[in-house]
Amino acid sequence: MEHLEIGLAGEVRREVEVCHTAQHLGSGDVQVLATPVMIALMEEAAVAAVDHRLPEGQRTVGVHLDVQHTAPTPVGMDVTARAELTNIDGRVLTFQVVVSDTQEQVGAGTHKRAIIDVARFQDRIAKKQAG
Repeated sequence: MEHLEIGLAGEVRREVEVCHTAQHLGSGDVQVLATPVMIALMEEAAVAAVDHRLPEGQRTVGVHLDVQHTAPTPVGMDVTARAELTNIDGRVLTFQVVVSDTQEQVGAGTHKRAIIDVARFQDRIAKKQAG
């Protein structure tokens, strides 16, 4: 993992739209940022931190999440997800992830991603599809 180092960080920003709400996704009945969308932003930020540093043919996939969604974000407000690489254990990368809106932190936790060989991963998928 010579291309990776502790402290690498990635960040993504989105405006919360109706399609991002708990009510729209069926994960609640309110017009606020849905937890599944918050988690997707956390993962996207982790990908942004490291995948571009990996050798050709390698990428990361999510393998674990331990997060809390602690505050609501209404439609129209921006949210920013930030992921920082805090540990490298072989092929498993650990990130501290935080999501904030323009007023406060709305979620935080730990996210782990595993480095995969894309071709081998695709072969495994094809075998599953073949039955």
